[in-house]
Amino acid sequence: MSKGWDLTEDGAVRLQHTNLRDQVLEVVRQAMVSGEIRPGDIYSAAALAARLGVSSSPVREAMLTLVNQGLMEPVRNRGYRVVAMSEQDLDEIHELRRLLEVPATLSAGAKIEPGDLDRLGGLARNIEVAAEAGDVARFLEADRRFHLDLLAHGGNRRLVESIATLRDQTRLYGLEKLAEGGRLTEAAGEHREILAAISVRDWPQLENLMHTHLRHTRADWAGG
Repeated sequence: MSKGWDLTEDGAVRLQHTNLRDQVLEVVRQAMVSGEIRPGDIYSAAALAARLGVSSSPVREAMLTLVNQGLMEPVRNRGYRVVAMSEQDLDEIHELRRLLEVPATLSAGAKIEPGDLDRLGGLARNIEVAAEAGDVARFLEADRRFHLDLLAHGGNRRLVESIATLRDQTRLYGLEKLAEGGRLTEAAGEHREILAAISVRDWPQLENLMHTHLRHTRADWAGG
């Protein structure tokens, strides 16, 4: 697990900022995306803390957050492991995302101003750059930020947090396929289409685009 870490000369990893729990959360999510942390394997808080160069406390806090989000489960006296999802689990997550994320995007889109579109366009560009580089982990992190930032304009923090958890659960499966056959670049382009629909206030088009986007995350990204 290397993304988001600073390596010292002796190979140790050091996190730089003040909110260590949130930093650990980001690193662990990236490791899940890249496959470095895999479903079924057990990871101790102490071992991860040593690798990160921090105390065990923020690592345990981060892991418990992931447990509460349904992404990890505790293993008594051993540590934590990523929860493996069945096809039924992924179908249920997809249905919940359709029910929550599509209308939430429509509501948020109606509140977005031209200046907001410029900033979201910059986030869309980050997705495109990652796609061009074939960097799956970076692509998914940029995609996550784009959609959650867009949804934040709706003003419902709890709704955004619920959708974020569902998105993270979706992300754990089938990711290696994204870099094959130009799928990353194709998926990246969908974000420009979403912004274009918002800019002209074409809500039926935005709704259709979001349904299509979510179908892709289930059929292609999650291997359904």
